[in-house]
Amino acid sequence: MTRVIGASLVGVNGVAVEVEVRLSSQLPRIDIVGLPEAAVRESAARVRAAIASVGQRFPDRRITVNLAPASLRKGDAGLDLPIALGILAAAGALESERLRALGLLGELALDGRLRPVKGALALTLAIRDAGSRRVIVPVENGPEAALTPGLQVFEAADLGAVLRHLIEDAPLRRAEVATPEPLNRRVPDLADVHGQEQAKRALEVAAAGGHSIFLWGSPGSGKTMLAQRLPGFLPAMEFAEAVEVTRIHSAAGLLNSAVPIAVDRPFRAPHHTTSAAGLLGGGNPPGPGEVSLAHRGVLFLDELAEFQRHTLEALRQVIEQHSVVIARAKTSCVFPAHFQLVAASNPCPCGWRGSGVRDCRCDDGATARYTSRISGPLLDRIDLHVSVAPVAWSQIDEPARGPSSAELRTSVNACRKLQQSRNSGEGFRTNAEIPDEALDRLVRATADARRLLGAAVERLGLSARAARRLLRVARTIADLAKEEKTGPRAVAEALSYRATELGSTSGAEAAANRYTAALREHGGV
Repeated sequence: MTRVIGASLVGVNGVAVEVEVRLSSQLPRIDIVGLPEAAVRESAARVRAAIASVGQRFPDRRITVNLAPASLRKGDAGLDLPIALGILAAAGALESERLRALGLLGELALDGRLRPVKGALALTLAIRDAGSRRVIVPVENGPEAALTPGLQVFEAADLGAVLRHLIEDAPLRRAEVATPEPLNRRVPDLADVHGQEQAKRALEVAAAGGHSIFLWGSPGSGKTMLAQRLPGFLPAMEFAEAVEVTRIHSAAGLLNSAVPIAVDRPFRAPHHTTSAAGLLGGGNPPGPGEVSLAHRGVLFLDELAEFQRHTLEALRQVIEQHSVVIARAKTSCVFPAHFQLVAASNPCPCGWRGSGVRDCRCDDGATARYTSRISGPLLDRIDLHVSVAPVAWSQIDEPARGPSSAELRTSVNACRKLQQSRNSGEGFRTNAEIPDEALDRLVRATADARRLLGAAVERLGLSARAARRLLRVARTIADLAKEEKTGPRAVAEALSYRATELGSTSGAEAAANRYTAALREHGGV
């Protein structure tokens, strides 16, 4: 009997699989046990043809292949290579000792070629944690698998190359990590957007503190343009973040040999007809949804009020916990979902309510039904609410003014570094992640700022959750101004991003008036 180490994918995580092969003197046949799915059961035919194609004799005996742990369903064709080598080792074609502490991954073609597998990084991490020191993977999976620390990764093009390495000590090429350079694509510049100075400032605050933001306004006011430009001034991903994103996108089959590593922050914009399973994840076997594919990046939900109500309500827990748990009868998967939410919506069904450009055709009842599709608890979990008014043609016809994405990236990076130095050792990086128990200690709000916040909570009827989110936004505004403490000016500006109401005829003007009045009440600070 021979034991070989492989791995199977469960969600976006890998699980080490011990492939046990036993030959016995009975009628020739091959049995694969241990809850194999169809792709694994069919590996018997692929393995038989691949072994014959490299000139080896397939054993003319009873072959039993056990995939442990037997309680885990296996659906990965990447178990072909360990099954083939386990059979050859059990038949005496190679020494079983050569397979000790060696992990194997790869799908076999009928002519012996090794085809790439999905989730190579997650699988090699599981193989390393099982005690293997080396792993052999298909050539296409080499750059991705090489990201695994503490593991020697070798590439092979076919089964013959693997056998020559194990029998004749023929060398295999050591896999190398691909240089994580950004893709050659043009990210839209914020300087291309005319007008919308308040919305641009709100985007800067959102990027600097990792806050979620809700943009609402009439059609053509620039909501989508603004959202698409947010990734252009977010900080570049660190190596650890790139590994996390690569693991998820690889498990979803979104990477290829040309782009083996995710180097840009994800920007996912699912259509409003997306189902709850498409947004959160699901299927059989469970796979990641849009919220997980946006991990460490931006999730843009355009036309928020057009999404199904139950789909949006499922987001509430995800926003708080930064993860999705998909439970099935025999398995449970946890998908990471730490994203920055950007949502956009019209204020009414026709979109022109309060725009001053066209007359709204919607009555109060239709508007109320439309806005009620977005529940108060969901809006309560979004940090910044910004009204985006239509831009006059005189502004569109003039040269664009305001900061470029490169300029904002400089200020955002400086603000993020300040937060990381202050929050070092706390287990989080951005102001949006500050837990409630550390809020007073890290926000450092002055007495005047707290009085202003208390008056706003009473006057506007804000919830305790909204008040805490206001403090986090105010801390980011103070960081952008390089202020050690959070003063009334920062709180007043944070209030201007919270005081608008979806469907209000004068939300932006009311927010500006409250901001000005708050400053005036505190001596024109």
